[in-house]
Amino acid sequence: MLEADSASLSARADTILGIHRPQTAAHTRFVRAEIWLRYAVPAFLATFLVCLAAGAALQLRGERSEILRDTVTDIETFTRLVTGALADVEATSPAIRLRLETLLPASLMPAGRQILVTSASETILGAHPALTDLSGTLTDRLGEMQALSTLGERAGVMALTLANGEQAFAALRTLPKGRGQIAVIQPIAPILDAWAMRMRHQVVLYGAAALVIIGIGIAYALQTQRAYAVDRLCEQIKQRLDTALGRGRCGLWDWDIPRGRIYWSDSMYALLGYRREREFLSFGDVNALVHPDDGDLYALARQLAASQSTVDHEFRMRSANGGWIWLRTRAEIVPDQVDGGRHLVGIALDVTEQRQLAESNATADMRLRDAVEAISEAFVLWDTSNRLVLCNSKFRHLHALSPDDAIPGKRYHEIMGRGVLPPVRRELREIEASSATARTFEAELTDGRWLQISERRTKDGGYVSVGTDITNLKRQQEQLVASERELIETVKDLKRSRRTLELQTQQLADLAERYLDQKAQAETANQAKSEFLATMSHELRTPLNAIMGFAELMESGVYGTLGSPRYTEYCRDIRSSGDYLLSVIDDILNMSRIESHRVRLALREVPLDDAVQNALKLVAEAAKAKSLTIGVDVATDLTLLADGRALHQILLNLIQNAVKFTPGGDGRIVVKARPSGDLVNIFIEDNGIGIPKAALRRLGSPFQQVETNLTRTHKGSGLGLAIARSMAELHGGSLRIRSEEGLGTIIMVRMPIPTAERRRDLVAASSDETVDSLREVSGARPRGGAGTAGMQPRVLAPVSA
Repeated sequence: MLEADSASLSARADTILGIHRPQTAAHTRFVRAEIWLRYAVPAFLATFLVCLAAGAALQLRGERSEILRDTVTDIETFTRLVTGALADVEATSPAIRLRLETLLPASLMPAGRQILVTSASETILGAHPALTDLSGTLTDRLGEMQALSTLGERAGVMALTLANGEQAFAALRTLPKGRGQIAVIQPIAPILDAWAMRMRHQVVLYGAAALVIIGIGIAYALQTQRAYAVDRLCEQIKQRLDTALGRGRCGLWDWDIPRGRIYWSDSMYALLGYRREREFLSFGDVNALVHPDDGDLYALARQLAASQSTVDHEFRMRSANGGWIWLRTRAEIVPDQVDGGRHLVGIALDVTEQRQLAESNATADMRLRDAVEAISEAFVLWDTSNRLVLCNSKFRHLHALSPDDAIPGKRYHEIMGRGVLPPVRRELREIEASSATARTFEAELTDGRWLQISERRTKDGGYVSVGTDITNLKRQQEQLVASERELIETVKDLKRSRRTLELQTQQLADLAERYLDQKAQAETANQAKSEFLATMSHELRTPLNAIMGFAELMESGVYGTLGSPRYTEYCRDIRSSGDYLLSVIDDILNMSRIESHRVRLALREVPLDDAVQNALKLVAEAAKAKSLTIGVDVATDLTLLADGRALHQILLNLIQNAVKFTPGGDGRIVVKARPSGDLVNIFIEDNGIGIPKAALRRLGSPFQQVETNLTRTHKGSGLGLAIARSMAELHGGSLRIRSEEGLGTIIMVRMPIPTAERRRDLVAASSDETVDSLREVSGARPRGGAGTAGMQPRVLAPVSA
């Protein structure tokens, strides 16, 4: 029944919100053909006009052709007759004129026709009707280059353009014995005047008919557009009404009481979860959905039949999922102006939520009353008119009230007039700051109990009063007073314990001194660790060099092939892993040298441009593999006072880091240098992945990296920046890092340039080193040389590679 698929708008076009439309076969066929007729009728009218115009044009054209053909035949006959009539006439102008006027009076001549009689030399001898000027020849009249003059009788009747530009038909005949020629000229315009008049009349008639037909077509188009707009408007109104009803959780009812059928809107179907099968529901279908405990529609129908009253009724209806939905129907009787019947029209509102809310409120009110009754305090609530709203049995017991005395709705003086105030021994007011909306005080009853009474104003103007039994709290306060006395005695004991704490403080000082000793031992152990790393790195290089050498020999196949191509690949992996391990060992070895102060700097003047180019050569292949662009902005005259190998290591480590952490494709690395006083600032910039701010503080320390062991995507020992920073500081310079994650990194290295003072210090330091070396050979204790700030020489024994 109601579970069938809902029909589309077009399928429900026979009703608009319950108003029934005719459904005869002819009407149905017309509705289906209406959309085609909307375009077909104007097309038929336009086709009719085109056909009518084409028929008229063809008819006029045929008439014109027939007139011209008749004119040619007439001219041919007329020419022959005139030639026969003038065959025996003397070739003089008077004789010819007399004969032509006798045979052919001017009133019988066709309009515009001209007869010319010429001599053998084409001189005009006579004309009919008469001409004022007979001078000239026939060629002058007909015009030069005419075929008629050349062909003569063989040309017959020809259409030509006269010398004066007029279109005409002309025929030429020769008189017997060559005495001359007769030419008959008929202009075309005079013979077509009647045809032109008929053409104008038909054009006027066709125009009038076209205006009428076009007017009819326009009126039909406007009417169809208006009908279409009205249908669209009705459909739009229906959709908006359905939308409003659906959003309002209500449905439209139209009960046709005489016919016993009921119309539901789409929102009513959606409200109950059903889908429309047909436009109207029967009385029994709807009555079967009503809950049996809420009455039925038959009783409602009998009530409506007996009176014209309105309906305001709540009942339950079964939804599609089997549940019950509460509906409130409001409707009234509306007479039908068409068939004279009566309709009950109204809406059905979904009041399920209101019902559930009312039940929830009732349940909440009951729970609230139970909770108020269950609390241990005396509770009472008065409204803004001092009427009782709610109280519990503790309040009634406190004031000796019976349940009949404390009925909600009674005024304050009526209830308290029947009660008894509890006997109070004393009151303690203002135990907390009072205000205009609240107050709290304590009262001691004669039976020894204490009550704390709190009164608060409610938002609606009433007030609530709560009486709490605080007898136990008062007893606890007395106990607290006793405890306070005991606390004072305890404080005295604490003072005595203070002396003991002072002795313990002395003991802690002794422990701190021992801590400093242990710290010194830890630093010594750290130094031993650095020396151990240096020794182990040195010891690992020898077998590693052998492994790499043998792997290279096996890869190159010097002593023969290995048999399988995989062995060559394995040898290549061994050699690349060895190179990586060797670089890590070198970094660890260099870091251990720096930490153990065993690095010797051989300071000299080094061209910065050459040092940068040498470092770029070693990373050129890696940069090319990642399609990186490396730019150099270093002046050729910049010179540093540095150790060449240390400077090379600083630049190589920093540029390698830039290449490593710059993505391929549009990556860019720039190396530039700018002098700054007696120092040179070397910048290595890249637009790579950048460094988070949280990681900048720890970068530059040994074995510190931005990525953790779990998230690492780039290989490395984490010593590159630490070595570069330490080497720069050994030269008396510094290293600073600025970076922003996702934008790139800028590393600035400050290195000294050779000045006169630094050259003197360098010579002095070299002399001190020579003296110290001689003293070491002779067994004397070496003496450390002094230099300027930031340029202290490192006279330490080198570690062999």
